[in-house]
Amino acid sequence: MPKSFFIDTSRCTACRGCQIACKEWNELPANRTKQQGSHQNPPDLNPNNYKLVRFSEYLDGETVRWLFFADQCRHCQDPPCISVGGALVDGAMIHDPQTGAVIYTEKTSKISNKDFEEIREACPYNIPRRDPKTGRISKCTMCYDRISHGLLPACVKACPTGAMNFGEQQEMQDLAKARLEVVKKTFPKAMLADPDIVNVIYLLTDEPNKYHKFCVARNDSGMDRKMFLAQLFAPVKQSASRVLLG
Repeated sequence: MPKSFFIDTSRCTACRGCQIACKEWNELPANRTKQQGSHQNPPDLNPNNYKLVRFSEYLDGETVRWLFFADQCRHCQDPPCISVGGALVDGAMIHDPQTGAVIYTEKTSKISNKDFEEIREACPYNIPRRDPKTGRISKCTMCYDRISHGLLPACVKACPTGAMNFGEQQEMQDLAKARLEVVKKTFPKAMLADPDIVNVIYLLTDEPNKYHKFCVARNDSGMDRKMFLAQLFAPVKQSASRVLLG
């Protein structure tokens, strides 16, 4: 059965333990950064950071509030990136049926820049990044090497507050729903971000746009989210079908 993350932002303290653990486990090099006027560092996801704790600050009346969002690949149940790019280079992009992990291999370096841009645009969460030196496209791997040996993903193992959780898909969905009922008593606007179509479920305490532009898949159409995403992904599926059929 597929695996899922459940990330409870109400318990996140922005310690960035998950961000550092991800970087260390994947042996990713350091980034040269500078002060941007925010505790968020680096400023955005990049080939050397598969996970980034985003900081958002806003005024609620006279109260300053901070929101923290541990951004990463959502490992979509029906990944649009693979619908677009999966047939371009054999073995470059894999959707593992056992774990639900969406994995990019070193073969992604053979994908053209033009095709990479289409892959990135297909992602409703703006996740894929490309290393300009190697050409490899990268993102969170779900720590496939760890979970295939019965270990927790590095980010989940490092989290000290219980914000990061990982397990069987149904177990995480049930945990998310139960936790939402508790959190809504304190934060009436609390919600789960796209829980039916991703394997990384976020519990948000406030409106998604206050966290991050790509916190949830954009929907300005008035349709329910599942219908919207089905319509959003339809063109990329049709495009992939045309590629496979020649």
